[in-house]
Amino acid sequence: MKQQYSLDELIKGCAAAKREAQRMLYQVLAPKMLAICMRYAKDRHEAEDILQIGFLKVYQKAETFKGDGSAEGWIRRIMVNTAIEVYRKNQRMMNMTAIEEAYDSAQTTFSMDNLETKDLLRLIQQLPGVYKLVFNMYVIEGYSHKEIAEELGISESSSKSQLFRARAILREKLIKMESTDHAAAIR
Repeated sequence: MKQQYSLDELIKGCAAAKREAQRMLYQVLAPKMLAICMRYAKDRHEAEDILQIGFLKVYQKAETFKGDGSAEGWIRRIMVNTAIEVYRKNQRMMNMTAIEEAYDSAQTTFSMDNLETKDLLRLIQQLPGVYKLVFNMYVIEGYSHKEIAEELGISESSSKSQLFRARAILREKLIKMESTDHAAAIR
């Protein structure tokens, strides 16, 4: 019968370079951390790369974890920061929208009554690079526009603009999805 270890104990084992602790920590948290990486990556392959890089950082930085907060939260932060680093490395051209252009776009309403979480996550996954990054950091991770601007090397107004445009794209996709579902229901 296997002995159960807390995440804090597993991180201490990782700090001592114990392979078994590394393996167990990975087994326990990899599925949840992969889901986080998927929100930032362009595809599953990139998400898996982010996950691997992130866990290597967890193992290398394990001795810096002081136990002040939750171990899972600490690892989650490493995964998000790793995703941001990968994005920066892969960034070719930032698809920026002028803030004036973003605020000039028409507003439309939609119903989220029949929307499932997996559908919303799939739509977020389809957002263009920087839009997806800013949306995830602001809406899901709770970063402020100031923090996003510092992390990505953009202005706060650009962060706000990117979030506004990401929401507009999601809104358009949701409306299209809703009208497609409605048309299918009529047939």
